[in-house]
Amino acid sequence: MKKRSPLKSSFIKLSTVKKLHKWLSILVFIQLLIWLGTGLFFNLMDHDKARGNQNKKISTLQKVEHTRLMNLDIALKNINKPVTEVALIQRLGKPYYLLTHEKGLYSHFKSDFSLIDAYAGDTFIIDDGIASELAQASYKGNGEISGVAKVKPPIKDVLKERNTAWQVNFSDELNTSVYIDASSGRLIGHSNDDKRFVDLFFMLHFMDYPFLGQGSVGGFNNGQIIFFALLTLVFCLTGFIWVIELLRKGRYRLGS
Repeated sequence: MKKRSPLKSSFIKLSTVKKLHKWLSILVFIQLLIWLGTGLFFNLMDHDKARGNQNKKISTLQKVEHTRLMNLDIALKNINKPVTEVALIQRLGKPYYLLTHEKGLYSHFKSDFSLIDAYAGDTFIIDDGIASELAQASYKGNGEISGVAKVKPPIKDVLKERNTAWQVNFSDELNTSVYIDASSGRLIGHSNDDKRFVDLFFMLHFMDYPFLGQGSVGGFNNGQIIFFALLTLVFCLTGFIWVIELLRKGRYRLGS
């Protein structure tokens, strides 16, 4: 059998490097173009509309009658789960004890809470009716509630949220949706068509493509961008190998 010469073998390897480098250059160029385009859009867009808060209303705190507050020990008597933290908060203008059973580092991390009426001592459950009232209290638009649904992560409008939430939809011109945390009654946020349009550009900018099977995470920390980073590394390495080969052949010469 005739042996392949080292020169020919080297040529085949270099041709593979060249072909790989050229195809990777196309992929890298397309993504860089997307980053430039979406980055330009982020600088030119209306940031108020991008947050989806056109119909968001800031609620005011009511005065708490501290003499009516139930003794905390009595309030905790019927709680069967461990409590790590207790806070006095307000929901719909009334005071409640917020009992923390599990708490993430940030509000959108996985958490578990219970609510107790701070005056009466009754357990306060965030059902669809209460969620509707909480959403209405944070809404200043002219739409009516068109639907209420309990949703679990991942939630398309609030991808970073890791807690079960109530989605309250309003029939206004922006198709506003309000999200309420199902265990604490916390207002997660508002979303509408303007915010959803901006979210499309964030998906492109972060390479956070849900159709690739991993689901969206709402940021850079996803498998797609890690894979693209590896491709970019290979692109640089193949370019470096090509340059070394051209230097070895004397293709690059300093001017006299």
